[in-house]
Amino acid sequence: MADFLLELRCEEIPARMQAGARAELEKLFRREMDAAGVAVGAVTVWSTPRRLALIARDLPQATEAVSEEAKGPPEGAPDQAVEGFCRKNGVTRDQLEVREVKGRPTYFAVRNIPGRATRDLLAEAIPAIVRDFSWPKSMRWGSASISTESLRWVRPLSGIVALLGHEVVECKVHGIKSGRETEGHRFHGIRKPDPKSRNFGLPVEIFKDENLTVLNSNGMIEIGNADDYERKLADVHVIVNHKLREDEIRIGARAAARDAGLTLVEDEGLVIENAGLTEWPVPLLGRFDEDFLAVPPEVIQLTARVNQKYFVCEDADGKLANAFVCTANIEAQDGGARVVDGNRKVLAARLADARFFWDVDRKKTLAEHARGLERITFHEKLGTVAEKVERVAKLARWLVEEGIVRSSPSQADGEDRAALADMAERAARLCKADLVTEMVGEFPELQGLMGGYYARAEGLPDAVADAIRDHYKPVGQGDHVPTAAVTVAVSLADKLDTLRSFFSIDEKPTGSKDPFALRRAALGVIRLVMDNGLRLPIAEGELLDFFADRLKVQQREAGVRHDLIDAVFALGNEDDLVRLLARVNALQAFIETEDGANLLAGYKRAANILKKEDWHGIEGEIAQTGEEDPLAIVDDPDLKAVIDAKMAERHAKELSYTPEPAEKALMAALDGSERKAAAAIEAEDFGAAMAALASLRAPIDRFFDEVTVNADEENKRAHRLDLLARFRAAVHKVADFSRIEG
Repeated sequence: MADFLLELRCEEIPARMQAGARAELEKLFRREMDAAGVAVGAVTVWSTPRRLALIARDLPQATEAVSEEAKGPPEGAPDQAVEGFCRKNGVTRDQLEVREVKGRPTYFAVRNIPGRATRDLLAEAIPAIVRDFSWPKSMRWGSASISTESLRWVRPLSGIVALLGHEVVECKVHGIKSGRETEGHRFHGIRKPDPKSRNFGLPVEIFKDENLTVLNSNGMIEIGNADDYERKLADVHVIVNHKLREDEIRIGARAAARDAGLTLVEDEGLVIENAGLTEWPVPLLGRFDEDFLAVPPEVIQLTARVNQKYFVCEDADGKLANAFVCTANIEAQDGGARVVDGNRKVLAARLADARFFWDVDRKKTLAEHARGLERITFHEKLGTVAEKVERVAKLARWLVEEGIVRSSPSQADGEDRAALADMAERAARLCKADLVTEMVGEFPELQGLMGGYYARAEGLPDAVADAIRDHYKPVGQGDHVPTAAVTVAVSLADKLDTLRSFFSIDEKPTGSKDPFALRRAALGVIRLVMDNGLRLPIAEGELLDFFADRLKVQQREAGVRHDLIDAVFALGNEDDLVRLLARVNALQAFIETEDGANLLAGYKRAANILKKEDWHGIEGEIAQTGEEDPLAIVDDPDLKAVIDAKMAERHAKELSYTPEPAEKALMAALDGSERKAAAAIEAEDFGAAMAALASLRAPIDRFFDEVTVNADEENKRAHRLDLLARFRAAVHKVADFSRIEG
C-alpha cells in the first residue's frame, strides 16, 4: 500500500472558487480510480491561492487481474451477429468459447485482464482530471491558446507534483511534466523554525533544525512523499491546509483587536475569503480617521468588508470603533507598519466616497427621492416600482383598518386605529425610496436600512423609520421577524402584493427556479402571521396551495408532518394560518397517541369499504344535490331535518331492521362526538375536538369486531354502510384522514 500526493500549481485561484475546486478535484480523482478498479482509502484535499493538493491514503501498488465473460449468440447464428458480438467485446472469432446453455451450444467471450501498476493508472488519470476540471470561469494561455483544443484552466497551470509513495508518477499535461519539485511562498524564503509559535497544529518535532527544508539549485523544494508535503511547505511559508489558515486568521484577528482594547466583529465569510487570498496569513490592526464614524456603521462595515476584505472592531460600549483588521500575506520586517499604512490609505478613499454619498442623499427628503421610482420598472406586466408602492400603501392601510394588524391585542377602534393606519400608509409610500439614492446604488445590500437612516435624519417618526428599515424582513429562516405594528403592516403588505401580483400574471416558481423570490416571500408572510398571531385570510386557489407547500417547508424543522398539513388544508374551509397550524399541532399530538393511531386504522378500513362500494351516505347524497359540503357533519337545524327525513325514508325501505348493539353504540357515540367536535372547532379548542374524535375509537373497533358490513340482507347492508359514511364524515370535520400517511 502507498499514499498518493497530487499538487496542481498555478497562478492565483480566486478565493470564491477554491471550495468548489477542492470538491471537483476529489470527485474527478474518485471517478478515475473507480473506473480503473482501484480501491481508495481516506482522501484529503487542500487549497491555497496558488495550488490544489490531494492526498489519497493506502492505494494498492497494483490492481488485481480479473476475468470477464459475456454470453453471446448461439452457435449457428448469422455471421453478422457473431462478428458484432466479437467487436463489442474486443475479441476475435477464434477466441470465442462454446458452452452448453439449456442444451444449446452458445458463444462466450472471455477476457483475462491482467493487473496493472497503480502508478501507470495514475499517470493516465492525472491528465484526464486536469482536462475535465470544471471551473466557473477559465482561460487559455500561451502560444497554444490559438487552438480551441488547448487546455482551459482557471489560471495558467505552472507545475504538477505527483508522487506514489516515494516515486514520481510520470505524466505530462499541456507541456508540463510532473515531478517532485514545488514552489514555496512567492516572497518569503526558508523560515526559522519556532515550535512555540505558529506551528499550525503540526507536531513540534518537525520544526527541529535537522528537519529544515533546503531549496535546491532551482530555488524549489523537493517533496519526498505525501507525509512530508505539509511540513516542507510550512518551512517555506506556505500553510497548505486551508483550515489551519482559517484558524490563524480567526485567532490572530481576535488577538489584534484584543491587544488594542477592542472586540472583533466576527465574520466567518471574511475568515474563509482571507484564507483563500493568503498562503501565510498575518492579521494586522490599523486605524482610520474618527470623522468617518459619522457615516452609519453598516456602511463602514460593508465598505471595509466588500471592497477591502477587512474586519471591523467595536469598543467597550459595543459601538463601531475607528479600527480595522487586514490580513497580510507576509511577515514584514517592520511588524507590518507599512502594510497597515497602505491599507489605511485605500480604506480612507473608500470611506470618503461613502461619506460623500451619505451627505448628498440627505440633501433630498425621502418623498423627493420616491419620485424617482416612477422611472424604475418593477416588471413589464406590473408597471413601475412607484405603482407597486401605491398598491402596498393601500394594502398596508387596509390591514390596519380591518384590525388584522393592531398595535396591541386590546387596541380600540377609532383614533388609535386611524393614526396607526396613517403611519403604515406613510411608511409604505416611502419604503422603496432609498432604491434611487447614491448609497444604495453603490451598496444594494443596504436597501431598506439606508431608508431607515434617511427617515430618521429628516425627523420622521421612529415607527415610520423602523418600518422603512425592516420592511424586507424576515429575509431568511433565521432572520428577525418584526413585531412593531407599522413595520408588520408594511412588511406584510409588500410581500402579499408581490405574491398576488406575480400569480396574477402567471409568473409562478417552477422546479428550482424562482426568479422573483416568491417562495421566500411566502415564508416571510407565514412567519409574520404566526409570530404575531395575525388572523389573516389567505386567498383561495393556487395561492392557497402555494402557501400550503411553503408551510410544510417552514414547519419541517419544527418536526411538523407535511401529511397532517395536507389533511387540514384538504378540508377547503381553513384559510387562517394561525387556526390551521393550531389544528395541525393538535392533530399531530392526537395521531401520536394510541387512540389516534387506532382511530386512523379504523378510518382507513371504513374508507376502503365505502370506496369499494361507491357509497356516499345520506350526507353525501345531499351534498351531490349542492345543498352542503360532502365532508360536512350537519349541525344546522333546518338541514338536519332534511337529513332526518331522508334517513327515515331509507329506514322505511329497510323494513323492520333493528340495529345490533355494536351499531347502536357507534350511533350514540357519533351523536355525542359530532356535537362536541363542532363546538370545540367553533371555539378554536382543537385539542377538545381531537378528544371528541378519540371517543369514537372504542365504538368503531367494536363495530368491526361484531358486525358484518356486507350482509346478505339489503336493508342491513345499507344501514351499516350509512353508519360508516357518517363515521367518515365525523372524522372529516376535524381533518381529511385520507391524506394522513401510515
